[in-house]
Amino acid sequence: MSAEALKTLFHPFEAEALSPPRKGERVLFLGAEPGLRLPPGFEATLNLVQGFRPHFRALQAAGFTVTPQSTGDGFDAALVLAGRHRGQNELRIAEALERVAEGGLIVIAGGKEDGIASLRKRVGDLVPLDGHMPKYHGIAFWLRRPADMQAAALRAANPALLVGDRFHTAPGMFSFDRVDAGSKLLVDNLPGDLRGSAADFCAGWGYVAAEMAARCPGLSALDLYEADFDALGAARGNLGNAVAQGFFWMDLLAEPVERRYDVIAMNPPFHRSRAAEPEIGAGMIRAAAKALRPGGRLFMVANRQLPYEPVLSAVFANHVELARDGMFKVFVARR
Repeated sequence: MSAEALKTLFHPFEAEALSPPRKGERVLFLGAEPGLRLPPGFEATLNLVQGFRPHFRALQAAGFTVTPQSTGDGFDAALVLAGRHRGQNELRIAEALERVAEGGLIVIAGGKEDGIASLRKRVGDLVPLDGHMPKYHGIAFWLRRPADMQAAALRAANPALLVGDRFHTAPGMFSFDRVDAGSKLLVDNLPGDLRGSAADFCAGWGYVAAEMAARCPGLSALDLYEADFDALGAARGNLGNAVAQGFFWMDLLAEPVERRYDVIAMNPPFHRSRAAEPEIGAGMIRAAAKALRPGGRLFMVANRQLPYEPVLSAVFANHVELARDGMFKVFVARR
């Protein structure tokens, strides 16, 4: 999400199309991201909601009150910052409708390239809109929470899913509607004789960890690390009781791992925006190397074009490529 969408969200207040919330009022902000600057006169108490750990920590550091999930109701207003995930956007709007008092203001904004125009149309088909303003390559639109809300229709259009008749997921999570092909290639190339304590870095909703637990009876413990709060919650439910587990909501690029492992498996992200950013995966490789015991092994999948071999050589004693297909490659590296 660019800083432009944040500016779009607050533009109606700065342009005086909307009156800023007053002191003593409570405003829920769903999908809040770092870099927000409140316009003059915006004196309400903000309750920020952000489940992505790096954004959460940055907002906390900036002095905002932020939680990974929203609580409470009767808010005077709500702000919704829309992103690229249609289902997640609609679920956030449904939540705003449920948590704002009747007649309360709800302002939604996002970038044009992320589909904000079609989101405005879909919401407008359900709830009367009071206005909209284009600005900063995006659109802000707003409405008053009606008595009948219409949240149920948005929730019904975006139900939780069951992937492979086994894994519970929800819109907005990585690969929420299918098993990711890279993760499957990684799992298919894990040896079945892994032993000791293991971790799944960037665990998502738990596919790789669940397969490790099922295929490797020699594992004594299995910890999951994930930056997406909701995905980690789903993983907790998807793992069952196959092996002792720990669940850590963490930013692996910024927060040190305290435990040490014999095995780490991971399918790290490689972008924050639309462009590939190999330094994310490189940082994850370094974090894995620090978290492994001497002789411990990292099993990792990556897109074929990403140049991770130099960093693997720099921080591991050795590494080899186990497999590759048209899109991905799998490495094992020993510390």
